[in-house]
Amino acid sequence: MNFQTTIPLKPQSNNQIDYNSKVVLLGSCFSENIGEKFQYFKFQSLQNPYGILFQPLAIQKLIFNAINEKIYSEEDVFFYNEQWHCFDAHSRLSNPSKETLLQLLNKNLFQTKNCLIDATHIIITLGTSWVYKHLDTEQYVANCHKVPQQNFTKKLLSIKEILVSLNSLVDLVKTINPTVNFIFTVSPVRHIKDGFVENTLSKSHLISSIHQLLSSQFESESLSYFPAYEIIMDELRDYRFYNQDMLHPNQLAIEYVWQKFVSVWISDNSEAIMTEVDAIQKGLAHRPFNSNSDAHKKFIKQIEIKASKLQEALPFLKF
Repeated sequence: MNFQTTIPLKPQSNNQIDYNSKVVLLGSCFSENIGEKFQYFKFQSLQNPYGILFQPLAIQKLIFNAINEKIYSEEDVFFYNEQWHCFDAHSRLSNPSKETLLQLLNKNLFQTKNCLIDATHIIITLGTSWVYKHLDTEQYVANCHKVPQQNFTKKLLSIKEILVSLNSLVDLVKTINPTVNFIFTVSPVRHIKDGFVENTLSKSHLISSIHQLLSSQFESESLSYFPAYEIIMDELRDYRFYNQDMLHPNQLAIEYVWQKFVSVWISDNSEAIMTEVDAIQKGLAHRPFNSNSDAHKKFIKQIEIKASKLQEALPFLKF
């Protein structure tokens, strides 16, 4: 007897990710979860340089500004609740110093362009179709930074609007990196503040627009969809796979989806390296009863030898 439905998956036949790949992850907090896995296993990756971006227009704007080398200035930031913020970035970039925020915005934007140029894979996770337009600037914002809601108008992006945005960001990146591979996903995190029905409608717009994009470029092998949303909703349809808020997948669910992603997108020859990296990471995280004991010193020496051998083959690895 089988008590679980399973999303059919098959390994990607071309363009899999290995330790020579360079991965850029942009989007909703689910991209953070997968991005942390890439960082843990020491893949070459850049994760959300402007913080979590929930909706497609924000991701498109980041890519547009990076490619066009925008320079952020005082006009692009504002002071609120004792911090300086930018409507294009998540609040984790906010800072009590205006100069520090501007330096961070411009540094991360420069880094983003360089990584987009070199990227072999770009993973984009969309979280919501709901967007907020700031009334004074008439710009859609990536984050409201707890500015009172009367300063914004709220809108549900249509499937057509999302499709136009996705087409635009793909075309933008391909002007500087024509061979890059895009992997689209939809975040399984539910935005209940929008309402239960409204969240379902929002997710459906995202899923429909991504698949319309794939259908319009059906001859291209550089655009793919990974069903993270469906795996959580259909395979792990139980609240034991969620955090206490009952909205965000817990570590067990994240690990499950990561293993599914590995089975599709990570090359077989990289899995042995991942096993070695995992052993080193666990060794480095080990907390001994006596750090001055001979046994512990010998253990640390063995870990250092393993790390050194791996770094000889892959010099970019940093432990």
